[in-house]
Amino acid sequence: MATQKQPRAAKAAPADSAAKTLRLEYYRSAIGRSWRQKLIVRGLGFTKLRQVRVRPDTPGIRGMVAKVPHLVRILAPGEPDARGRRQIGTDQ
Repeated sequence: MATQKQPRAAKAAPADSAAKTLRLEYYRSAIGRSWRQKLIVRGLGFTKLRQVRVRPDTPGIRGMVAKVPHLVRILAPGEPDARGRRQIGTDQ
């Protein structure tokens, strides 16, 4: 007898997903820094200076940011980045 597999139910995204994310800005170059710090910056998804990335607010991401606080900053919701741009969808 062949049994058919039931498809897995899709998990619902949390309602307050915006509160569980971090806006990170790469604001200082990693030139002259250790290879470990350069790998952390790449691991956060940065490829260019002054780039802003949104990452989930997890202990792992927070730990990575804590290792390079002199290179990466956490932007508050609605706070403009280094170029004066605000996050889309926030009150100005």
